[in-house]
Amino acid sequence: MSPSLKAAVALGALAVAAVILPVPLVLLAALALTAATVIDAFSVRRRPEVVRRVAVMLARGSPTPLQVDATAAGGSSVRVRQPSTADLAVDPPEADGHLEAVLLPRRRGRHRLPPPVTRTVGPLGLGRWDHAGAEATEVVVYPDLPGARRLALAVRQGRFGGQGLRSRGPLGLGTEFESVRDYVTDDDIRQVNWLATARMARPMSNQYRVDQDRDVVCLVDAGRLMAAPLPGPDRQTRLDATLDAVTAVALVADELGDRCGTVAFDAGIRRRVAPRRRGGRPVVEALFDLEPTGVDSDYELAFRTVARSRRALVLVLTDLLEEGAARPLVEAVPVLARRHAVVVASVADPDLADLVRTPPSTPLDAYAASVAVEVLDARARVVHQLTGAGAEVVEAPPGQLAAACVAAYLRLKNRARL
Repeated sequence: MSPSLKAAVALGALAVAAVILPVPLVLLAALALTAATVIDAFSVRRRPEVVRRVAVMLARGSPTPLQVDATAAGGSSVRVRQPSTADLAVDPPEADGHLEAVLLPRRRGRHRLPPPVTRTVGPLGLGRWDHAGAEATEVVVYPDLPGARRLALAVRQGRFGGQGLRSRGPLGLGTEFESVRDYVTDDDIRQVNWLATARMARPMSNQYRVDQDRDVVCLVDAGRLMAAPLPGPDRQTRLDATLDAVTAVALVADELGDRCGTVAFDAGIRRRVAPRRRGGRPVVEALFDLEPTGVDSDYELAFRTVARSRRALVLVLTDLLEEGAARPLVEAVPVLARRHAVVVASVADPDLADLVRTPPSTPLDAYAASVAVEVLDARARVVHQLTGAGAEVVEAPPGQLAAACVAAYLRLKNRARL
């Protein structure tokens, strides 16, 4: 219960009137005003009926509608407000009677959306009563599912390629012949149909059906390096961008008929999903609330977990920024490369590249640029060592890592490496 602005203005007017009116009369009027305010507030003490409509399964960074309807007894005016949190933003936060807002999830995981708060004003407009909602609503925030579905749709429609759109679908060097078509620049030399080329007087290629029933295993590093923040207002970490990429690869594997699984690790194995058909959803369900820890990751343990399984594409998603921390990764890659096709994917740091490209204007800028050069050189050495150990390395900015991982996956299928 609290006085309204109207009651406060009336009380202020009485205080001014005390200068020219008798004090007992002003005190009597103030007492009457107070009594009227209390009675007015108590007349609306009953909790309004509140109905909130919001989806409980959300995707990080994707706005979703939120509606709150509040109806007070006796037709009193009511104002409704939806509190926000650091991980769930609401815009606009309040309205009269009916709130039409947009809920924007900023972080993955399980979050509690606070209950709506209502404020009912009495018939006289002097008193008001605030009511808190009954209970919070738990919402589940997944990685960037809309972006992953767009990539999977592009693959299904044959529009996805390393350079953008293409007019043909993804190729596979399987055993089932499909057709003969014109040669394009990124075709494997093994696809060239020399007889058709001689007959048509232009390069021709064989097209085979996309290989299916292959295994794809995503090894997700959840150690201390993956807790590093990425530039931008969304407070993303490297693990957030990594899980967006895993989601995209898992959904594309579903489209191509491959089996997908995952292993999340730090010093131990934290989550594990064995490769299975239609494994996209189980993989996303297993990883959507994964958070990085403050320990160093044990790559050898994670690699031994999948080393003896059937041949697969093993996509290792980690960070290559620190050369010392990447040394165990370099030493452990040969364990996998003997049996599997290995791709190591990492988020590139655009700030480092900007520091190197931008001419320094102060001594501090020059010092920062020199440090950036050393970090990038160390990263390049790690990439060279990984390549020499038999792994393919993928580096891309946060918003492009998912597409880069999908492109590497399709490229290996195209070369019959799986």
